[in-house]
Amino acid sequence: MPTIIGWDLGGANVKLARVEDGVVIGVVQIPCRIIPERRKFDEAVAAALPRVSSSAVHAVTMTGELSDVFNDRAEGVAYLIDVMARIAAGGMLRIYAGSAGFLSPEEAKRRMIDVASANWHATAAFVARHVRDALLIDVGTTTTDLIPIKRGTVAARGATDAERLTEGELLYTGVVRTPVMAAARSAPFRGRIQRIAAERFATMADVWRLAGELPGDADTHPAADQRGKTAAECAARLARMLGRDASDAAHSEWVTLARYFADCQLAEIEHAARGLVERDGLLPNAPVVGAGCGRFAAKRLAERLGRRYVDFADVVGAAAEAHDMAACCAPAVAVALLASSSEAA
Repeated sequence: MPTIIGWDLGGANVKLARVEDGVVIGVVQIPCRIIPERRKFDEAVAAALPRVSSSAVHAVTMTGELSDVFNDRAEGVAYLIDVMARIAAGGMLRIYAGSAGFLSPEEAKRRMIDVASANWHATAAFVARHVRDALLIDVGTTTTDLIPIKRGTVAARGATDAERLTEGELLYTGVVRTPVMAAARSAPFRGRIQRIAAERFATMADVWRLAGELPGDADTHPAADQRGKTAAECAARLARMLGRDASDAAHSEWVTLARYFADCQLAEIEHAARGLVERDGLLPNAPVVGAGCGRFAAKRLAERLGRRYVDFADVVGAAAEAHDMAACCAPAVAVALLASSSEAA
């Protein structure tokens, strides 16, 4: 069986998983530079090339087509497919199209609507093969996917981003890049409720870092003010959200504020999750399967929902050295394993 390279081409990161004989042997994440140019994708993919076998089968899924460096999603899908076609250099290139499965590059361009942002479906389709009933919660840097799985099938009602936003299956809230102002419009501080600035002074990375829960490798991008990421610098950015300086309060007060904003974000995701549990009648013993760099939040949500927690990496059976990255880069891992099983068949 050939080596399978699974790619998840996101607007913030390019993720790559290497699978040999159906086993995940390596996973890597490469940040895309924050520049208003589409070549950021070319650069990130090129940076991954040293980890790619020349004889590999490339299985690709994406979300980067939604980036504003493209005029529309069709242009983005076509551009990203062309990037990968150059990498594959005439070799086997398979584009994931959700429930339609894998397509050739030419067919994938014609069926843009199936290909665009289908990475969530790859993760869910893989999980559904191993966990009969579950709520998959993939908490990433920018978004959260909530995907019901029933009787071994993906039970999502939405397919496109627009449909999934409508159904509450996609939330634009993540543990890194989301501005704090998207999590709350006011906050308690020193005995009063005060409004907060509608500015990108701080992000949820600052919040979760101050709360002591953000993994060290989860935040690969510059801070909102382009400064460092120490606790003091995170507190300074959070203070600015209140029109204050970090010196206006003790550090412990900024930590308390961070925990408030973290709880606001969790409450938003929990509300949507409960709606899906009720809508689809998920059984009480159906676990939460957590994925993404923010799966620590998925684990917290499982507790709130009164459900058992299962880590995506444990579903995959990833080795200890690849465990965290396999879960962080779930769509890349899933699309590689789906392609691997297809090749074996």
